[in-house]
Amino acid sequence: MFRPRDIFLIALLFSVAVLHTYGFSLDLHHADRPLLHTVVDAIVVIISFMGVGYLMWENYRKQREITQLHTQLNHSHARISDLHNKLQQAGKGYVTVIHEQLNEWELSPTEKEVALLLLKGLSFDEIASIRHTKEKTVRQQAIAIYRKSGLNGRHAFAAWFFEDFLG
Repeated sequence: MFRPRDIFLIALLFSVAVLHTYGFSLDLHHADRPLLHTVVDAIVVIISFMGVGYLMWENYRKQREITQLHTQLNHSHARISDLHNKLQQAGKGYVTVIHEQLNEWELSPTEKEVALLLLKGLSFDEIASIRHTKEKTVRQQAIAIYRKSGLNGRHAFAAWFFEDFLG
């Protein structure tokens, strides 16, 4: 598919080539023209048609390249979609594992909620804002979570859940 600019350039160069061909054919009938003039006209005609051919070939090559890129892009989109679906499935399974572990540690519903927010990386202040409570309350709940889990602090708590992913 040619872009309008490409069509214009090809048509322009083709017109120049045709006009030079016409002029060249008229010059061939006049014996009084210098040989150099005839040779230059012949070269201009040849170069003009070669330019038209080159522009058409280059356009074809670019269109083929664009088609290949579209194919690669569609393939990449399909792979990303597949990976996204796999991650969602893995995430659902992982959330189940997290909830089972929180139950095993016998956390209260409030502590479970705070624990999940801690795992998401929220600060005590952010958690307090979400839960409409004081930061001190969240801090106390976090201490209870760490005590019940047998872990020392936020980093150890998060690492406990993500350790298996790191191999």
